[in-house]
Amino acid sequence: MKKNLIKSTFTSLIAATVLLTGCGSGGGTQEAAKSNTPIEGVPEVFANGDQPKIKVIRKIGGDDHTAQFLAGAKQEGEALGFQVDVLTANGDTAKFHDAINQALNQDYDGFIISHGDDAATVSDVQKIADAGKSVVAFDSHADLKNIDGVTLVSQDDEALATLALDQLVKETNGEANIAYLWVDGFPPMVRRNKVYEDVLAKNPGLKEVERFGVAAADTSVQTQNAVAAMLNKYPKGELDAIFATWDAFAIGAARALKEAGREEVKIYGIDVSNADLQEMQREGSAWKYTAAVDPKVIGTVNMRLLAKKLAGEETPQTHDLAASLISQEDLQKSKDPVNMVNLADIIEGWGQSDEFEEDWMKTLKEHYKK
Repeated sequence: MKKNLIKSTFTSLIAATVLLTGCGSGGGTQEAAKSNTPIEGVPEVFANGDQPKIKVIRKIGGDDHTAQFLAGAKQEGEALGFQVDVLTANGDTAKFHDAINQALNQDYDGFIISHGDDAATVSDVQKIADAGKSVVAFDSHADLKNIDGVTLVSQDDEALATLALDQLVKETNGEANIAYLWVDGFPPMVRRNKVYEDVLAKNPGLKEVERFGVAAADTSVQTQNAVAAMLNKYPKGELDAIFATWDAFAIGAARALKEAGREEVKIYGIDVSNADLQEMQREGSAWKYTAAVDPKVIGTVNMRLLAKKLAGEETPQTHDLAASLISQEDLQKSKDPVNMVNLADIIEGWGQSDEFEEDWMKTLKEHYKK
């Protein structure tokens, strides 16, 4: 963290200059006084107004969920007085690891690493930890929780998959031909897939007839094309439902079903964004349910955990964020269009979380309030 290295003689010179130029009564002096006044009631590391630099690096991107996650992290960090830089690699593994290693050689104090799914991420994070930097990882390689001082945050992926699949089983009476939209390699996808396999094993009437999945900057476009091709192979009556393990998959599938006039095929998804809610509210939309955690809240909670680490406070090795189920029926009952903000009117507690929010964080936010 950068320390205030201004020498007292230089400070005196500046003060004298202000007085001589007749500007001493302006707002600039008040701002300077405010910045040099110790902040009471906060951890020592923040008391002198030092503002840590944070880097948020996410492997996947190109979707609204990513944008809201980054916005949540950045807004919470800046509210605490931190300097926050964000980067998404849009699924480019080399770019992702290059960004981490470049940032390690810069003067960042803390890192949030999102969707680092490979062994190289574990190696990268170990380097960061060895350099004495604080790290919170989201939806990343399970071995990261074994690195001392690192917190691995996840959505409750088992709950997300269970919520969506329970509705699929209920509404089809466990008898359906389904397409599975999923991509291997990412830890959350692996966890969701385990639930999917268990559900298929318990419901032999569910038949997977097709699957597709790719993580890229244009995932929704590629998925739309893939689902359109599926529909040509499976005419009406031969495909009943789609289980989409990521909203970028669900958006692409919804577009393909609409264009083909095949919205009798229902979508059961995971994750949510404003674009997702708009689609689910559209009259005739195939998207029936989605299970989700507010992506902005995810970013917010990750930043709070990082702030606690910077303050030297105890943090858990792992933390799961609770999931909610959103139904098309409830959305369409609303008198007003539903977005990520007023979704709280339908889903209790949506968009709000006091997890890891300490009193001293509120003090910092008040101090840096613009």
